[in-house]
Amino acid sequence: MKQPAITASAATLDAVFFALSDSTRRGLLDRLRGVEETAGALAAGFHVTRPAVSRHLRILREAELVEERRRGRERVYTLTPAKLGMATQWLEEYRVFWSARLHDLKDLVESLPDDDDDDDDNNNAPPPRKTQRR
Repeated sequence: MKQPAITASAATLDAVFFALSDSTRRGLLDRLRGVEETAGALAAGFHVTRPAVSRHLRILREAELVEERRRGRERVYTLTPAKLGMATQWLEEYRVFWSARLHDLKDLVESLPDDDDDDDDNNNAPPPRKTQRR
């Protein structure tokens, strides 16, 4: 089997997929689409403690999915989607595989005989009765 062309390092992909594996972190990324937010504003939108949000943001920073900068005493976060693009590119190699497999499945299903080929007598017969075990 042909090995997919991987342009991203394994460590980078591991960090990105680990960061994306948590629903709170995905929610943080969703909140940062097209806007920048302070850590406090981000924390207000989740039912977890501020320290927990800070840990999630640290993981997102380490995966280079968000960028942090100081604005006075506040930390402001911005989405940096370049690493998401690397993960998407890696996944794209497998999309081709699944498209081919689904096409093969479609061909198999279409090659099976139709249910309409059964006798009409069998279609109108009541289902077999279940017997109870004692």
